[in-house]
Amino acid sequence: MEITIFGYTEGQIAQFGLTFGVGAFILYMMFIVLNLARESKAGKFGTFIIFLVLSFGMLGFVAKNIIKWVLGI
Repeated sequence: MEITIFGYTEGQIAQFGLTFGVGAFILYMMFIVLNLARESKAGKFGTFIIFLVLSFGMLGFVAKNIIKWVLGI
């Protein structure tokens, strides 16, 4: 017996929450990194380095979704 909420299964709701919830969290973290770069007066190159280093971990999540989309999984 599969439980549905508004016509969606539990797995579909979890996938939606993971994709958009973590995506929203990533955008919020990018805002924090931008604010950090502004407050430290890092300049253009420093801001680029800060984004590169602090945002590198988020790249894996985005890459996973792109790979899944390309492969049709």
